[in-house]
Amino acid sequence: MRHGPQVLVFPAYLNNAFLNLLELAPRADGFRVTGAHTFDDLVREARTLGEGDVLHLHWTTPIVQQAQSEADARRRLARIERLLGDVRGRGTRLVWTLHNRLPHELTFHDLEVRLYRLIAAHADAVHIMAPHTPEAVSDVVTLDPRTIRQIPHPSYEGVYDTSVTRGDARASFDIAGDDTAVLFLGQIRPYKGVDALATAAAAADARRENDVVLMLAGAVKEMPRAEFAASLPRDLRTATHLGFVDDADIARWFRAADVACFPYRSILNSGSVHLAATFHVPVILPGDPLLRRQFGDQPWVAFFDPADPEASIADLLADPALFEGLGPDDFEAFLAPIAPWEVSREYSALLTELSGRAA
Repeated sequence: MRHGPQVLVFPAYLNNAFLNLLELAPRADGFRVTGAHTFDDLVREARTLGEGDVLHLHWTTPIVQQAQSEADARRRLARIERLLGDVRGRGTRLVWTLHNRLPHELTFHDLEVRLYRLIAAHADAVHIMAPHTPEAVSDVVTLDPRTIRQIPHPSYEGVYDTSVTRGDARASFDIAGDDTAVLFLGQIRPYKGVDALATAAAAADARRENDVVLMLAGAVKEMPRAEFAASLPRDLRTATHLGFVDDADIARWFRAADVACFPYRSILNSGSVHLAATFHVPVILPGDPLLRRQFGDQPWVAFFDPADPEASIADLLADPALFEGLGPDDFEAFLAPIAPWEVSREYSALLTELSGRAA
């Protein structure tokens, strides 16, 4: 394999399926993909970058939000400003994937806004996945249209074991064939609105002839796990795993589900939606106008009213005709253009273009 320019990815999470999928084609094309996990790692590893190399920033939380104090956060901001100036002065190109409008855990708001604007000002390419991203972040940062590159979020085709059958998956949770299994899978955090989903599922269960089973899988963050478990409605059947879900077990949860609900109070991009679609599980999303614009023509997506999530989600889940008549083709029309290899090839083409500019 030929060896090409270095691509330093930050933050690099080894178990992050999105990063691993994105990097498939660049690695095959000879790019030397390396990673930095912490802020100190980034400062150290960036010194190795030179002309034709690429620094790819993803989530910004480790830069100023993980500082020990506001003074430390200000020092980090000044340090990253020097770092970006230095690497670009050496001919290194900067790519920024804009995952979130702002980090979900936000201690130093004003400094984070300054960081966003700093990165945008230095970026050779701002990678967006949702077409409405520039509009959604406009009150935080103005993106130069000349730098915007839209490469969609990939599906998760081929990543997770799909051999488990629906029958076996449901039997493992003691879910009957006529039960309605409602899934939330992912870290359980306040902004994700899982409390509203639990209340809504209980209300829908009281209105349906069959049982509603709420399936919750993911680590509980920002509150004690026992406290969250105790908050779930006592008269609602639940299947819970309140901890990290192993990759080998992801398919079992989705195969057992009838619908996945993501009752987020704030969302820009969600890999969970693409994961559900990969398993042909329909989803319920907040009816934000920008999300409606992106997913409104997908028959496997329904929207709840963000102004009254509990009642709105309950109405959807209580409807026995919700998603009636869906078939595999309804999902494949969405999934085919975002196959992992195709998305990764688009990303590799962007890296090649940037490296060529530097050369």
